[in-house]
Amino acid sequence: MSIQIKDAADIEKMRVAGKLASEVLDFITPHIKPGITTEAIDKLCHDYMVNVQGTIPAPLNYAPGGHNPYPKSICTSVNHVICHGIPNDKALKNGDIVNLDITVIKDGYHGDTSRMFYVGDVSPHAKRLCKITYEAMWKGIEKVKPGATLGDIGYAIQQHAESAGYSVVQEFCGHGIGKKFHEEPQILHYGRPGTGLEIQPGMIFTIEPMINQGKRHLRILADGWTVVTKDRSLSAQWEHTVLVTDSGYEILTQSAGTPEKPSFK
Repeated sequence: MSIQIKDAADIEKMRVAGKLASEVLDFITPHIKPGITTEAIDKLCHDYMVNVQGTIPAPLNYAPGGHNPYPKSICTSVNHVICHGIPNDKALKNGDIVNLDITVIKDGYHGDTSRMFYVGDVSPHAKRLCKITYEAMWKGIEKVKPGATLGDIGYAIQQHAESAGYSVVQEFCGHGIGKKFHEEPQILHYGRPGTGLEIQPGMIFTIEPMINQGKRHLRILADGWTVVTKDRSLSAQWEHTVLVTDSGYEILTQSAGTPEKPSFK
């Protein structure tokens, strides 16, 4: 396993890329209303990235390991879609929840983040899933420090989600990130404390738990990308890119509109 330890120059570029990715989400927030299509959201984000920020949308034509190229600039995962939902001409409706996953490239470095959005008036049970998932991401982030292990992160996320009655998707995970979109190591959102790779200063990776209201099982649609819950239960996801510092962590995907850290009350 080849883990990239970032130097000061890398880290500064990653701060810039991370902030830009988060600012795409700030920009699109007022547009998330009933009636807008995910295709329109994709176009707005694409134009903002390319024409305003001067960034490259990393997902567009991304084709890992011979996979068919991803056709859009962002991922839009609505309701029971776990991840990698492809924007289309279907309008969002009142009560939907949607994850927007943004990855930009700036000066050769990747910034990767996602947030959940409520479309109009959302049911309490959907809001609870989104809230618990956000808290679970933060439970994982708070374990990040030199000497901790990746299993510590996964365990913290899994405990928080499962104690709320939810399940953790196991087939998709966080990842190292830098000059490449996906680098080592894989960051599992489940695990056992004290197991797995030891965390070192200078590592940068994403923490991006996918939490299902029902069972954890999934299926991939015929497009080869869209991942849905097998039982069609709702799924939520949040994502930050995190730097390991000498004493803990730094969130690289922060901007004016980033939600605050939860208080876990």
